[in-house]
Amino acid sequence: MNKNLDKKIVLILLAGILIGAIVSPALRTPLARANFLEDLWKSIISPLGGVSSTAQKATGGVQPYQPTMDYERAVIDAVKKTSPAVVSITISKYVPILEQCPYSPFSDLPQEFQQFFGDQNQFYAPCNTGKKELQEVGSGSGFIISSNGLILTNKHVVSDKNASYTVFTNDGKKYDAKVLARDPVQDLAVVRINAENMPTIELGDSDQLELGQTAIAIGNALGEFRNTVSVGVISGLSRTVTAGGANFGQETIQGVIQTDAAINPGNSGGPLLNLRGQVIGINTAVASGAQGIGFAIPINRAKRDIESVKTSGEIQVAFLGVRYIAITPELAKKEKLSVEYGALVRGSSDGPAIQKNSPAEKAGIKAEDIILEVDGKKVTSESPLGDIISQKNVGQTVTIKILRDGKEITVTATLEKRQ
Repeated sequence: MNKNLDKKIVLILLAGILIGAIVSPALRTPLARANFLEDLWKSIISPLGGVSSTAQKATGGVQPYQPTMDYERAVIDAVKKTSPAVVSITISKYVPILEQCPYSPFSDLPQEFQQFFGDQNQFYAPCNTGKKELQEVGSGSGFIISSNGLILTNKHVVSDKNASYTVFTNDGKKYDAKVLARDPVQDLAVVRINAENMPTIELGDSDQLELGQTAIAIGNALGEFRNTVSVGVISGLSRTVTAGGANFGQETIQGVIQTDAAINPGNSGGPLLNLRGQVIGINTAVASGAQGIGFAIPINRAKRDIESVKTSGEIQVAFLGVRYIAITPELAKKEKLSVEYGALVRGSSDGPAIQKNSPAEKAGIKAEDIILEVDGKKVTSESPLGDIISQKNVGQTVTIKILRDGKEITVTATLEKRQ
């Protein structure tokens, strides 16, 4: 920058200060001062090129946060970008029609006594006559992941194999939906509608999330308010929660994202977004009895399912074939183990430690072995064995480091498809 330009900036600043000093007190409200400073910023910085390209690169192309309006604009743009690909899913079933049928409350009495109670047909009670009608019994959300109509949602949204499912797109169109695949391990499923050239959502990278990062949830809140938007932050990472519901029992979900962006019943299966409008998670559960605590499955854990469906038409999940207990410092102390991490291979009431004819049995893994690493990745509470294996492909050969009788050994196992 040359000397003449420096002088120009100094003169502009001095002029601005002078104008601010002499302006009438009635005009010196917070709004007036904010507008003045904003105009001054634009008059000085804009001609000089605005925010540097270096700063933009450091934030992935998004300008650093300045006034509130920039933040709001980013949220609005993210919602506009993704809303066309967010869908509502309704669940319908044939349910019995209860009719009012006459009955006698005295039918258990001997016939000679019933005559003293007059007309017994004046009493009615609900009864099942065998008639049924199709009724909406639930709802959820999802988002389109391919232009030919593939939709990602939660498994618990489409868990009922006797139900029928209908998808409503953001523009009000209605489609019959078919469940293509349900993940046997994770709360994920893929459904398809008969449509082409559909809008899709860009998938982000959930491994790069940071606490405090903005999170935007979109979904069919309460099964009534489609494409409801709520905004919050990433409140926690790698959480383990136990979720439950009337139709699918209880399930322990590991490694989920915690957010205070409002997630309501009906939001399940909808996207959790970053400010770039990229999916970072799939909304899946809320903490009962709490405010502002919701959970989402990281999108990176769904990418393998998506690719599996696109290539094979089903979700193929890799299978090792061991039952285990995750080792913690407390368990290590109780069991007098020499390590405080890993997976202790041990059977339970559900079955033996090593499943027969499984990849684990073929690899020579035994009960009471401690699995320390898989392909060099340490098995910890943050990276449990099940999660590591689930990210592998069927048919892939993995190297497993084991602690047996105080000695480390290495075996290889070829993963098979979970049935």
